[in-house]
Amino acid sequence: MEIAISPTRPETDTLAFAVAKDGFDALPLTAAATLAAGAAAARFAGEAGATFESFVDEGGKLLRVVLVGIGAGTDADMERAGGALAARLLNSGAAHVAVEFTGDVSGDSAARLAYGLKLRSWRIDTYRTRQAEKAKPTLTQATIVSADAGAAWDRLSAVAAGVAFTRELVSEPANILYPESFVERCQHLTELGVKITVLDKAAMEKLGMGSLLGVAQGSAREARLLAMEWDGTDGAAEKPVVFVGKGVTFDTGGISIKPAAGMEDMKWDMGGAGAVAGTMKALAGRKAKARVVGICGLVENMPDGNAQRPGDIVTSMSGQTIEVLNTDAEGRLVLCDVITWAQKTYAPEIIIDLATLTGAMIVSLGNEYAGIFSNDDGLADDLIAAGKAAGDPLWRFPLSPAYDKLLDSPIADMKNIGPRFAGSITAAQFIKRFVDEGVKWAHLDIAGMVWADKPGPVWDKGATAYGVRLLDRLVADKFEG
Repeated sequence: MEIAISPTRPETDTLAFAVAKDGFDALPLTAAATLAAGAAAARFAGEAGATFESFVDEGGKLLRVVLVGIGAGTDADMERAGGALAARLLNSGAAHVAVEFTGDVSGDSAARLAYGLKLRSWRIDTYRTRQAEKAKPTLTQATIVSADAGAAWDRLSAVAAGVAFTRELVSEPANILYPESFVERCQHLTELGVKITVLDKAAMEKLGMGSLLGVAQGSAREARLLAMEWDGTDGAAEKPVVFVGKGVTFDTGGISIKPAAGMEDMKWDMGGAGAVAGTMKALAGRKAKARVVGICGLVENMPDGNAQRPGDIVTSMSGQTIEVLNTDAEGRLVLCDVITWAQKTYAPEIIIDLATLTGAMIVSLGNEYAGIFSNDDGLADDLIAAGKAAGDPLWRFPLSPAYDKLLDSPIADMKNIGPRFAGSITAAQFIKRFVDEGVKWAHLDIAGMVWADKPGPVWDKGATAYGVRLLDRLVADKFEG
């Protein structure tokens, strides 16, 4: 759907009026009194995301009119309102909606409503060949009537494009999206000024990435390491902030195979890598004044005759050895080599990794928060604040040597799993062993957040693109000069 900003209302088939909570005023329509009475009868009071719909005869033309509540007018309220409007109109028969504001609303707030509208209207119809007529999207255009929302919308539309890219990657089936094709999907970022580096299997073998390659060895699809560099500081920033994403494009569990029921969901086990790629698109699209590197470790975890076996020992790029007791604890085996490569290549002071790492995180937090683990309180606080502001919430978990010892192996430097309990914590403790002294690091376990079984304020069922808005906000708040 295309969104335009205009100081005047265009000719359209649908009008939407953004209404503050308990702040309903007369509308610029001849049927204003009737609409107000209808809204009151329907108990519409302007709560954020509430809607009331009717039809009126205006100047001899039948118009659909929607009232949408913006609550107190906070950023979250405006986004929720835009999302509610998209959900209401997307396949309603409406083709073009003009959105006006009944009170004083800043350009930034108007752009926030447009942002929610854009985010919630995303859907993937790539593989549909038959749809009921009423299920097909009809809304193709929205005009936000505002004199000064353009600058804010330019920035937010770039973030929305990053979110859409992540949702596309996460939604694609594994026969379409695999390590090599993931890399190809990201090539267009070079047009935005992103520098791309790709390591193939031979290059990773030469570097000694035995941990990552061990995960990939059972698949006919070769592994890839993808690095995307954006420098909006014109070389002024000496060291980049590094984002690392787990990119297991399909996870059968390997020889420690998962149950068949629900295994199709494992196409989104690359949600961390998808979020990193989408973040890089967002940052480059809005020309962020920061130096950021996004790195994705891309593998497919399959159980063929050459697959890694439980009990195998692999040597990571760091030189540390790992006893692989469970081949379904593969994400940490990918991340450890990617983090080592990132440190040797870019010498960063800050690394943040994102991964759909553990089912234990979903047991702990459900689908409401992602978990955060960090060796630095300041970085953890910054991420939690950015997540709250952006709508990607985080909840902090502990790290401790008491958990670390649960990974000790009798025949290698460590095992890749601990005992049954504290599974998310021991996974984080594993990754921490590969973080160099002095590097500020945070691990985000986003297993419960990348895919939604029911619609949310700014997403439909399916891929949410969790992490993109969070990381973009972090960069904007803490790393842009």
